[in-house]
This record gives sequence, structure tokens and C-alpha cells, in this order.
Amino acid sequence: MPIAALTSKGQMTIPKEIRRALNLKPSEKVIIVVEGNQAIIKPLRGNILDIGGSIRISDKEKPIDFHKVREEVKKRVTKKVTGD
Repeated sequence: MPIAALTSKGQMTIPKEIRRALNLKPSEKVIIVVEGNQAIIKPLRGNILDIGGSIRISDKEKPIDFHKVREEVKKRVTKKVTGD
């Protein structure tokens, strides 16, 4: 069973065998889902083009608030990755 240690800054290195099993490459992102007293690491793959057309903005909200759209994208990608 692989073990990772936390640094004083709360950082850790994902062990090589876990990176290999999840096919993680340098600079890729992961999402950490907390379930009870455990954390599950899942690769965060895809890009903004994967959800193209999924956000509807009413005419009263135009011009589009980029920060609002970006937060909605983050929520939807996280939901897709976690399966919620």
C-alpha cells in the first residue's frame, strides 16, 4: 500500500504507482472528494470545450459576467467528475 507524507505546507507527492494507475502526467489536476473520514483522488480531465452549450444565459444577464460563467463551469465539471 503506497504511503504519502504531508509537508509543513500541507502538500504531498502522489506515489508513482498511484500516478501510473490513474495515468496522471505532470501538471495534470486531480479532484479530492471527501467521503466521511476518507479522501478519494480522481483525475480532473477535459476542458471547457467539453461542456460547450451547456450554460444558458438569459437576455437580462447579458453582457455575460465571465467570472459567474467560470464558477458555473467549475461546479459542473466537479459534478461530472464526482458523479453527483
